[in-house]
Amino acid sequence: MSTTDPTNYDSESKISALREHLTAHNGIVGLEVLDPSEVDRAVRLFHRDGFVVVRDALDAEQIELLRAGVAEVVAGIIALDTDNHGNRGSHRYSFGGSSITRSMLHRPEWQMLIDLPTVTPILMAIFGSSEYVVRAASGDFCLPGAGEYQPLHSDMRDFIDQKSTPFSSFHDPRGHLSIRDMPCPYVCVNFMPIDMTRLNGPTRQIPGTQHSREPIPRLSEEPEWMRLSTVCPAPAGAAQIRDVRAWHGGTPNLSDEMRAIPNVEYYAPWFREPMVPGISRADQQLLSEHAQRLTRYVVADSADALETGYTMSPPR
Repeated sequence: MSTTDPTNYDSESKISALREHLTAHNGIVGLEVLDPSEVDRAVRLFHRDGFVVVRDALDAEQIELLRAGVAEVVAGIIALDTDNHGNRGSHRYSFGGSSITRSMLHRPEWQMLIDLPTVTPILMAIFGSSEYVVRAASGDFCLPGAGEYQPLHSDMRDFIDQKSTPFSSFHDPRGHLSIRDMPCPYVCVNFMPIDMTRLNGPTRQIPGTQHSREPIPRLSEEPEWMRLSTVCPAPAGAAQIRDVRAWHGGTPNLSDEMRAIPNVEYYAPWFREPMVPGISRADQQLLSEHAQRLTRYVVADSADALETGYTMSPPR
C-alpha cells in the first residue's frame, strides 16, 4: 500500500511516512506567485489554470489583524466541538458553515478583505466590469491532526433538482450547455494569514479543470500527482484567486499549527443565486463606496438586527 494512501492513516508510522513524503514532494511544480501589479498576467493565469496566487495582497498590519480575528473565531467554533469532529471532515471546518448567518461578513477582519487595492483591480479585470457583487465571506480552517485528504470537488454545478442543488440556478433544458461552458460566474478569493507550507494542509488545486466535464475522481482513484498538486509554498499575506468550478480539496495538516484561509466570494455581474444577509446596515455604511455597492445584496434591512453566532448544525 502506498504511504500516501488517503484512506488509511491509522498509525503513527503511516503519518510519519506521509510527512516525509510531503516534505520531499508536495506542492505544484513551478507555482507562480505574482505581484499585485501584474494584473494582465494574473488574469491570463486565472483563465488558464482556474486560479492564480498573488503575494502581498495584505500588508503586515492587515495580516496581524486577520490572524487575530481568525484566532478569535476559531476559538468560538471549536468550543462547540470539543471532539474536533468538524463540519467538513475531522478537524476541518468551514467558517461560513459554522456561522448562523452562513457568512463572516459581520466580522471587521473579513470586511477589510472586500475591497483591497491589491485585489480589486484583478477582480475587475477578470469580470471585465466593476458591477460584480459579494456573495458571502467564509473560508475554512483545519487543525493539527487533520490527517485525511478531503475529496476533490467543485463549489458549483448545474441545477439538478430543488433537493440536490437548491442554490444552483443554471439550467439548459436542451442539455447543450453547462455552467462549465460559461465565462467564470463565481470567484473566491482566499487569503493566507500564515505561510502555506508542504505540511500544514495547503489546498490542492487541479489546474485547468474549471471547464472540465470529466467525472471528478474519488480519493481511491486520484493519481498521486493530484494529491501533490497543492498551492505551496506561498507566503503569509498572499491571496489565491480562484474559479470555484475548478477541482480542489483539503489536504492533511501534519504541522503543529492551525491553518486557515478566510475568503470573500463574488458573483459575476451576469450571475445570481439566492443570497442571505450577512452584514448590518451600520457596518456596511463604514465600507468604501465600492464595497458598499458590492455588498448591496447581502446587507440586512435597516429595521432588522443581524443575529450572529456559531453553530455546528449542517448548513440550511
